[in-house]
Amino acid sequence: MADRELAFKAGDVIKVLDASNKDWWWGQIDEEEGWFPASFVRLWVNQEDGGVEPAEGTSEVANGHLDPTNDCLCLGSPLQNRDQMRANVINEIMSTERHYIKHLKDICEGYLRQCRKRVDMFNDDQLRVIFGNIEDIYRFQMGFQDGFWIYSEYCNNHLDACMELSKLMRDGRYQHFFEACRLLQQMIDIAIDGFLLTPVQKICKYPLQLAELLKYTPQEHSDYRYVAAALAVMRNVTQQINERKRRLENIDKIAQWQASVLDWEGDDILDRSSELIYTGEMSWIYQPYGRSQQRVFFLFDHQLVLCKKDLIRRDILYYKGRIDMDRYDVRDAIDGRDEDFNVSVKNAFKLHNKDSEELHIFLSKKQEEKIRWLRAFHEERKMVQEDEKIGFEISEYQKRQAALTVRKVSKQKGETSRRHQCQI
Repeated sequence: MADRELAFKAGDVIKVLDASNKDWWWGQIDEEEGWFPASFVRLWVNQEDGGVEPAEGTSEVANGHLDPTNDCLCLGSPLQNRDQMRANVINEIMSTERHYIKHLKDICEGYLRQCRKRVDMFNDDQLRVIFGNIEDIYRFQMGFQDGFWIYSEYCNNHLDACMELSKLMRDGRYQHFFEACRLLQQMIDIAIDGFLLTPVQKICKYPLQLAELLKYTPQEHSDYRYVAAALAVMRNVTQQINERKRRLENIDKIAQWQASVLDWEGDDILDRSSELIYTGEMSWIYQPYGRSQQRVFFLFDHQLVLCKKDLIRRDILYYKGRIDMDRYDVRDAIDGRDEDFNVSVKNAFKLHNKDSEELHIFLSKKQEEKIRWLRAFHEERKMVQEDEKIGFEISEYQKRQAALTVRKVSKQKGETSRRHQCQI
């Protein structure tokens, strides 16, 4: 984030010191000063109390406008008409949309278009990381033809974009190039990472705007149920985006776990999965062998990984295979003699291959553990269906970054171990 950008959060009161630019204002919170996007705040108008006192150092003016002699945020006189309050909220939403689309246009035309012309400085992979799917968001905002789920990809990619930009900015050529793009587009004095943050901030603001619109919409109004439905949808979208962001932040841990498992075979976990749902130790019988084996199981989305503990070092795991959960159904097993395996079972359940007669039976130590496993399998299928619905996947760049993190951690552990041996 640029040093001159003012950091703020929902609920903060910003003293506006300069509003000469319609898109970016200069403001102050406590002792901190900086630029902030005008479209992401609203002038404070107390709409319910009988009156308010102006903040220290400000002048009271009607309707929450800026006093041009003071150039600071002023508290307005209360609005009496509920319909007028609702109209103000609608006007605010429409106004912020126009400003927001202008920001998106500046990013796409001011930065991305210029970057594509400089093939000597940027390759396609770098542009995908830095700008994500910003053009999809721009087209969507212009027409609202698709779903808000396109924001999810952008928000999840934002941290990677900041990291890539940070690396490029160590080279003075890139600093000068991005500054030239900003000046050519006549954009406010904010670094490119500040502009790229705009869609992330915007998707979080929609629920706040809709909640306020609903607050001033009477229940008997013809728009009430539509506004309520829109608010529910946007809250769900932001919740899902936060959940997906959390999952992507955990992929380093998954890659590190896989690196710790000995004798690994086949594809990496991250090629298909992004979440460890449940883990535990159970007895396992697999047709046609029919012999019980003790294994540690790790249930990820799309796959169940089987491991064996080392006989001496119980914290060491050996890879023993995996089960493709997309090809299997989970079935409960009744306590007693099982006809398929001809063995007595208790606290058991089965995995049945949908394309063949292949069966696996799992025996938990306790009934409670069996129930937790059945719930975990149900959660796994639900997660897979939701991911398919919204197109969630881990990018190749994110996989490479996770692999680099594993190598870096392994190298640090090796150096620490060598230093410890030297001290001994």
